[in-house]
Amino acid sequence: MSAKSPDWDDLRFFLAVAKTGSLSGAARHLGVTHSTVFRRIGAFETGLGVRLFERLPGGYVLTAAGEDMAEAATRIEEEIAALGRRIAGRDIRLSGTLRLTTIDMLALWLLPRHLALFREEYPGIEIEIATSNAALSLTRREADIALRIGNTPPETLVGRRVGRLVFAIYATPELRDRVAAAGGGDGSHDGYRAADWIGVDSEHEALARRFERFLPGVRPVYRTNSIASAVEVARAGLGLATLPCGIADREPGLVRVGALPEEFTLDLWLLTHEDLRRTARIHAFMQFLSEALKRDADLLEGRNPEAWRA
Repeated sequence: MSAKSPDWDDLRFFLAVAKTGSLSGAARHLGVTHSTVFRRIGAFETGLGVRLFERLPGGYVLTAAGEDMAEAATRIEEEIAALGRRIAGRDIRLSGTLRLTTIDMLALWLLPRHLALFREEYPGIEIEIATSNAALSLTRREADIALRIGNTPPETLVGRRVGRLVFAIYATPELRDRVAAAGGGDGSHDGYRAADWIGVDSEHEALARRFERFLPGVRPVYRTNSIASAVEVARAGLGLATLPCGIADREPGLVRVGALPEEFTLDLWLLTHEDLRRTARIHAFMQFLSEALKRDADLLEGRNPEAWRA
């Protein structure tokens, strides 16, 4: 009996396991159950008559045959994605679905009012939001547009810088007063070193590194991969937090405690793939949001005279 020729659906499951190294990781990536991935990989190997993975305690590792398959499947994946981008790039309709990926704090605090206005102007365009700290691939069409923070956007994408996020130190008014009494908030770091801090984990590596340079050796008492979570924990009074002014200035339970070095400022980028930039709905959204965020410059850059509230 000859080996079964793989179809693209088989290869999707295979690549997901190859990239994540586990059934659970592949299941999350594909949006299916762990058992579904287990069955599909087993059936795929049986149909081919060859083992593609070694099942080790630390996860699924490619065999020699699996490595050959992964190389070929990746080329196929790239060709299919490129074809999809070329076809989408010829779409001149101001309708259809647009998938945007961004991080939680921007999805929760920055985007909603702009999305509502965009919907009024372009009722034929449906927006899907993928909220993730992980950078979804625009090349593989996991998203059409990315709104990202950082000062070095990927060279493979095109777009524009649409704003700057200035950060400052925030806390509840009660905690602010305690820190000031201990010597913080007046340019001295003594009070800051003695205070409890809310930090971010390695998913926000750039901010974590900046904090370490700002207060070397100070370890946050609470770490999170979510800026949105950091805002809420700061409001609960757990500690000081380095937060974007454009978000924290709008939170009634928080006040600015002190300024941060210029290096804490992060650029805000709106990006897409070269093949998609002329797609009508993508061009319309990028133009609309760029202009909206330009009008938000004072908010995003912390030029709020009421920020240092009593």
